[in-house]
Amino acid sequence: MLDRSRERHLSGPRALKSMAEPSVARKLSAAEIERRWFETVYRGDDVPQLTLRAVFMGMLLGSVMSLSNLYVGLKIGWGLGVAITACILSYAIFRVAPLEWMQAPRWLSQFDRHRERHVSVLENNCMQSTASAAGYGTGATLVSAFSAYLMLSGRHLPFWTAVGLVFFLAMLGVFLAIPMKRSMINIEQLPFPTGTAAAETLRSLHSHGGEASRRAKGLFAALGLGGVIAWFRDGRPALLPAYWPLRQLFERLGWTGAARLVDPAGYTLALEFSTIMAAAGAIMGFRTAASLALGAVINYAVLAPWLVAHGVIHGLGFRNIVSWSVWGGVACMTAAGLLNFFWEWRTILRAFAGLLAIFGRRDRPVDDPLALIEVPGSWFVCGGAIAAAGAVAINRAAFGIPVLLGLLAVAISFVLAIVACRATGETDTTPVGALGKITQLTYGVLIPQNIVANLMTANVTSSVAAESADLLTDLKSGYLLGANPRKQFLAQFCGVFAGAIAATGGFYLLVKDATVLGGDQFPAPAAQVWKAVAELLARGVHALPPFAPLAIAIGLAVGALLTAVEKLSPRARRFVPSPTGLGLAFVVQGYSAISIFFGACVAALLRRARPVLAETYTIPVASGLIAGESLAGVAVAVLAALQVFGP
Repeated sequence: MLDRSRERHLSGPRALKSMAEPSVARKLSAAEIERRWFETVYRGDDVPQLTLRAVFMGMLLGSVMSLSNLYVGLKIGWGLGVAITACILSYAIFRVAPLEWMQAPRWLSQFDRHRERHVSVLENNCMQSTASAAGYGTGATLVSAFSAYLMLSGRHLPFWTAVGLVFFLAMLGVFLAIPMKRSMINIEQLPFPTGTAAAETLRSLHSHGGEASRRAKGLFAALGLGGVIAWFRDGRPALLPAYWPLRQLFERLGWTGAARLVDPAGYTLALEFSTIMAAAGAIMGFRTAASLALGAVINYAVLAPWLVAHGVIHGLGFRNIVSWSVWGGVACMTAAGLLNFFWEWRTILRAFAGLLAIFGRRDRPVDDPLALIEVPGSWFVCGGAIAAAGAVAINRAAFGIPVLLGLLAVAISFVLAIVACRATGETDTTPVGALGKITQLTYGVLIPQNIVANLMTANVTSSVAAESADLLTDLKSGYLLGANPRKQFLAQFCGVFAGAIAATGGFYLLVKDATVLGGDQFPAPAAQVWKAVAELLARGVHALPPFAPLAIAIGLAVGALLTAVEKLSPRARRFVPSPTGLGLAFVVQGYSAISIFFGACVAALLRRARPVLAETYTIPVASGLIAGESLAGVAVAVLAALQVFGP
């Protein structure tokens, strides 16, 4: 028996570092890593976590944030992070408002026995899981596939049909993440930068003492700085530019030779006036960030100019470039994600061990201390089957997609969700749109002239990938804080209910008809891309851009080769690019990759020059910058929606 009376929680930055450092994971076996976490970090069930007030507050905040994310997504095709924002907002509300009205009534006390005045850190963590599921995971499909469908067909789906599809796809993403959790979070210790930042935010909010005070001050100072930058950049009038092209910077520095290499019209090579990506780079680490920068240079400074010069790409700008580069980038990430996942086959088998309970009564393995707190494999099978059946049935009734092809979309979603979760774990960016192209390409072959089927099957993939990655990000926070993963999973599942109704209702209120999309009010860039790809593939795979099949082949080979080198020669790992970072550079703007690399360089230099200072402030400051810009972005979006200032 394990000694459960000892202290189970490491405090301060050393806990985060010790559990997130990949070198530690390479020295211990998978079972030893999980046992170590259970004995030293897991807090047990005595600390309040899954309470009614936490779930209620998460559903409320997530529903409100789903509206702002919907507005921003229709404007710029980007989603704001919800988890950290919800942590800070809920903490402030819980500290100021009287909480007696949010406690469980006496007749429900048997289900919610924790009636403390102050909210625990794990309660707040549970709340942010609920809010994130409601505010982020349910809206991605509305600003992409649903908007593209509206633009093509000119009509809305019936409201409850749309709600049902959004709900079942989000539910499917939640359940498909179950077998990936132990592999990517427990064993591989992927950083999941936003999840790490959320854990540090909560730790700083709920801690006391000298070091905690310094870290909290650093967090809130950075929060204010991030908020100010975002406000003056996105507010009306905008006093800061969105980005500064590198050519202008090089010319001012007198680097005329370097300036000639960067086109003034821009291949998205610029310095971004944003703190979110730089802060994420400081958390994710130098190797992945450097791989992103390398990929951005190859894509935007070498390949894109050559493709434009030879007429393969007609015109500059991110949308034209990525229409070609997406194929090789996604292929690289796909190869790396699949090989990494199946390399740890023993962990996968352990994650699915709970499936045996479906077919017969078996005793739990006595050597697995996490068996009673991890989400069992039976939940994955039962919940995934129900969600898949619901999504396939709606797709069949609403769009005429054959059942077998609908089931194939679900199978593809599981494979590509692995890729999305790994990309999020390493780089904090979920390539939802890029992964949707894989499904669109597949159905461009299977149903070549059916544009609607092409859109809505890819919708399955992107929605599942977004929700799976979001759940693992939240579970990373809980892992670092010592939370019960099964309770956190249930909290996220509750958020799906609220988010599906709130986000879909907001979409129908904002977008009255198809004429609103694609114009000045709602440009809907993500939907424009989905619509264009569907129309392109309706003419057949032969309509792919020139050299795209070659790019796919090269991407697959590079992703597999780099991953194999990582696994077979761990010492060489730091000297070879991250295949996920390298591939992701081909599907994001160049300025995002540059910002990530800049943040990683600053963090690396600080660790070398002032290691104690870096250990104390790197994660809190990065967390504060992410939180501050997220809060300000939400405020600007809400004020714009209320027409406090003009569009």
